[in-house]
Amino acid sequence: MQNNIEIGITIVEDNKYMRASLVDYISNTNEFSVIGAYASCEEMLENINKNNKPRVVLMDIDLEGMSGIEGVSKLKLISPKTDVIMVTVFENSDSVFNALKAGATGYLTKTIDSDYLILAIKECISGGAPMSMKIARMVTSSFNRNPKNPLSEREIEILSALAQGKSYKGVSEVFFISVDTVKYHIKSIYSKLQANSKQEAIDKARSEKYI
Repeated sequence: MQNNIEIGITIVEDNKYMRASLVDYISNTNEFSVIGAYASCEEMLENINKNNKPRVVLMDIDLEGMSGIEGVSKLKLISPKTDVIMVTVFENSDSVFNALKAGATGYLTKTIDSDYLILAIKECISGGAPMSMKIARMVTSSFNRNPKNPLSEREIEILSALAQGKSYKGVSEVFFISVDTVKYHIKSIYSKLQANSKQEAIDKARSEKYI
């Protein structure tokens, strides 16, 4: 990488404060320059042209209008050589895998610091697939699961969170669902695993490699 050539980065983030922070992070480097910062995928796609194709796009998932996952798919049709790194609060497996299937190269959570973000962009440009440690563990563990798993993706996420010591309230806050919804899923988990308690369900799920 030549130091006198700045690589174009585009940001798609609807929170204006987060967007401004990302612009600051990128602008304070010698290697990268922000060539676009948008609040929506629609706005970003309207401004992508042959003279304004970023090398990397930092993309949120939960956007007004078109989602970030749909935005990745449409962007890759216009600019297939552009790499997309999802930068989002979502850590559930559905969001991760849907983003990667849509064409995203990396997946980071918004809790990362600016130094790690810059390293992730460099890794992406070098051919890597940057992911937060927790996301990488999730992806790796998914390959080791029993293919005959009777649990749904949401049930796997909830039981995994409980296995990590989270309370029902803690699980509800992580997945933005009500405590009653958590209890509904737990009831379904107990039924599918023929378990009578949380610990019994966790033990069975671990022994059968469901989580």
